[in-house]
Amino acid sequence: MELKDLYITPFYLAIIYMLAYGLRSSVTNVYTKKYFIPALTVKVVGAIALGILYYTLYGGDTNNYYNHAGIIYHAFGDSFAAGWELVTTAGDVTPAISKYVTQMMWFGRGSNEYFVIRVAGVFALLSFCTYTVIAVLFATITFTGMWAMYMTFAKIRPQAYKELAIAVFFLPSVFFWGSGLLKDSLCIGALGWLFYAFYRGTIERKNILRCAVLGASAMGVIYAMKIYILLAFLPPALLWVFNESTQDIRNTAVRWLVKPLFLGLGGVVAAYAIVQLSAADARFNIDKIGAQSKLTADYLQQVSKAEQGSGYNIGAQDGTIGGMVKLAPQAIIVSLFRPFLWEARNPTMGLSALEATYFLYLTIRIFWRVGLFKTLSTIGRVPVLTLCFIFSLIFAISVGVSSGNFGTLVRYKIPLMPFYLAGLYILQSITVASAQPKTRQALKLRQLANA
Repeated sequence: MELKDLYITPFYLAIIYMLAYGLRSSVTNVYTKKYFIPALTVKVVGAIALGILYYTLYGGDTNNYYNHAGIIYHAFGDSFAAGWELVTTAGDVTPAISKYVTQMMWFGRGSNEYFVIRVAGVFALLSFCTYTVIAVLFATITFTGMWAMYMTFAKIRPQAYKELAIAVFFLPSVFFWGSGLLKDSLCIGALGWLFYAFYRGTIERKNILRCAVLGASAMGVIYAMKIYILLAFLPPALLWVFNESTQDIRNTAVRWLVKPLFLGLGGVVAAYAIVQLSAADARFNIDKIGAQSKLTADYLQQVSKAEQGSGYNIGAQDGTIGGMVKLAPQAIIVSLFRPFLWEARNPTMGLSALEATYFLYLTIRIFWRVGLFKTLSTIGRVPVLTLCFIFSLIFAISVGVSSGNFGTLVRYKIPLMPFYLAGLYILQSITVASAQPKTRQALKLRQLANA
């Protein structure tokens, strides 16, 4: 960060907020309007706070992304053609960009980090290579996907619009790690758009072509950086679509006969998608995913020990998928409900511990009040709950097994956090509503429908 951050950033913030206030009425209703500006603000604050923390204490990825973006910025200054080639290159080194490429440790085919650098390079050109402005622009484009996620959840279960705002926007870990100049922010923003595209295009069956383009673009963004998010999201998303499709069949007998067919077809499509996605990236090949997870976990545990960090051990890995399955229960617990309060070693871990404690409290409270069997039957009966919890559990297993320390885990797990908490809030809303008088429910539904 430099002196220019102090006098250039307010100018860009003024433009962003002017646009936000201008667009707010077209993307909100009377109930959600009040969350639009606060939600954007926490994203902006999170992006700036992350930059300050990394600049003053940690160093690391966000600084490296900024340094690489600076190289692209200077390349634009030397030759627009060279800068543009660095942004659009497929990974080939040509004479025009060779002197810049030698300064980039993350350049090349298969570099998941280089997609972030492309985006940061464009934002650097638009902001005089000002770190804070680049971070704020990352927060802003991420916010668009998060708002699309929130509006989708709110449309599915409008009775819980207040709680859903908390789940999507106001979890400290999500708006801190998921807002700044990092892969995580672009991925969670793209995941929000993908969730919206699935609902709008395949369940509501509106703007199908636009949603297909939007969904494909969101998948491309995630694929370029963290393909395992797609591997965890696609199967439950396709299951969600098929579950919703069977609910349109009014005849109960026909619905029960057709549902296994839809589920089987969805499983085949999901399996095909996973195989194709994993085949495109050797690190996530189905035959090698267990070994890759072991390598990642071992490396992160070594880093944690070297830095006297907060590592955890859920059991020995043998590098096979079977070994990962054996560790699944421990991985779910560590991803959703840890670190425990007494395991926190620093302020960021303390926030994560508070979130995990709240997740544990809300989960136990719902299961206790509603009952285990009724809770599970409700999850199986309501398609969006099936999506939220299956995605959360799959993702929890993948990051819980492979992370190895809480510092890394808190970043890796942010895609599951809005879905898990939203699932809990929707489940709570449904079970509470079932105990209310029907006239009261009908009145509230009419009020929300007219919003």
